[in-house]
Amino acid sequence: MLLADAIQDFLEHCEIEKNQSKRTLISYQHYLERFLEFTDEINISKINQPLIKKYRLHLNRLEFKPHKNLSIKTQNYHIIALRAFLKFCSKKDWETLAPEKIDLAKIPEREVEFLTREELERLFRTVDNGKITGLRNRAILEMLYSTGLRISELTALDKQHVDLERGEFAIRGKGQKIRIVFLSERTKGWLKEYITARDDNYSPLFLNHRRSRNKQEGDLDLTGEHRRLTDYTIQEIVRTTAIKAGITKHVTPHTIRHTFATELLLNGADIRSVQELLGHSSITTTQIYTHITNKKLKEVHEKFHR
Repeated sequence: MLLADAIQDFLEHCEIEKNQSKRTLISYQHYLERFLEFTDEINISKINQPLIKKYRLHLNRLEFKPHKNLSIKTQNYHIIALRAFLKFCSKKDWETLAPEKIDLAKIPEREVEFLTREELERLFRTVDNGKITGLRNRAILEMLYSTGLRISELTALDKQHVDLERGEFAIRGKGQKIRIVFLSERTKGWLKEYITARDDNYSPLFLNHRRSRNKQEGDLDLTGEHRRLTDYTIQEIVRTTAIKAGITKHVTPHTIRHTFATELLLNGADIRSVQELLGHSSITTTQIYTHITNKKLKEVHEKFHR
């Protein structure tokens, strides 16, 4: 079978049988199209270890920007997509390379950056709450910290999804997994204040308030989908607020998610519970935070052991 045809079958399988998210499908398509471009149009039976070695060298030397190569982590994403594709081919009994014969590159131990309590409160205080955009931004920051949501999970929220009375709601995360997240009293307060200040009946929980309402697509879209905040906009809100707060760290929505997890562990939460709250499918992913708690234990030992 030709590689292009096999890739198309694989993507359709991921979409229909596996019901994978649109983001996953886009990623798989991007990474596999790069492999297709490298190999040209070949039969999948021609995929072997020497070819994979050449491809990995190609990825390692690829400049996607001037003097900027793909990181080891990004290279591994390409290989993960390729292994998933080869696994599909194996299940179809198509002659090709076995996926288990391809190993991922070893990457340095991941460093997790998080905010201290003082930095976090400074971030919150920096927001100008005198405008509706300020109320929205404060609610976004509080929501990120209270729930540990991923940015894609946050932007997908509609008002009806969030139960402000109970202070908890279900979220569908990676792999279509459903988990429960919880709102602090302070977060509920800011969300209520923001929603009350709005003069619309749009569905999205967080809106772009600077976009003109006179646009034709806005008049046709009664749900307000055209006003939903994007991932990029929320990233910019977090980044610019951190700069105004005088925080020198590179702060992103994921930094706040790291802060959420770190605070839980430092205050005594068990790692299994943190895994559930973060929506990690594997405990291994959650274990990136253990070196932080180990440092804390060392500080305790040095302070109190005589």
